[in-house]
Amino acid sequence: MCFGSALSEDMLYRLYNSDDFAALYAIEEICFRPPMRFDRGSMRRLVRSHNAATWIAEEDGRMAGFAIVEWARKPTGVSAYIATIEVAPEYRQRGVGGELLSRVEDSARAVDAAALWLHVDVRNAGAIRLYEARGYRCEGREENFYPPGDAALIYRKVLHAAAAD
Repeated sequence: MCFGSALSEDMLYRLYNSDDFAALYAIEEICFRPPMRFDRGSMRRLVRSHNAATWIAEEDGRMAGFAIVEWARKPTGVSAYIATIEVAPEYRQRGVGGELLSRVEDSARAVDAAALWLHVDVRNAGAIRLYEARGYRCEGREENFYPPGDAALIYRKVLHAAAAD
């Protein structure tokens, strides 16, 4: 995940539509190199999923970043997961990533998810600071999560009291 931090008032936040794919994938290509990058087919399936919400940040009609949250209904309730948050380099340090994070949290709450999970590269200090500042707590570490064998920290944020137990 790549993003930054001080809020821009000119930024528009909205849900994804199919015309956004080319610009969205261009940001994916900037933020991640293979083998870390979603391939086009996987990204298309994710943004088209009925069990996901994709938020777009744009300024003056130009996409600045996006975030995707997905969820699954289980016998124990709804489980939500942040698939990615990405901000184009020229828009970083303007609060775009933090606002996208707020939007995906709202989407998770809207489907009654009790908590929200994510993985973050252990070396991504900026993302880790943002998540911790927003109430996410480290729940563990997963070795070899990212190719080529890089570790991820697993973070979780409780969205309502039922998940606190």
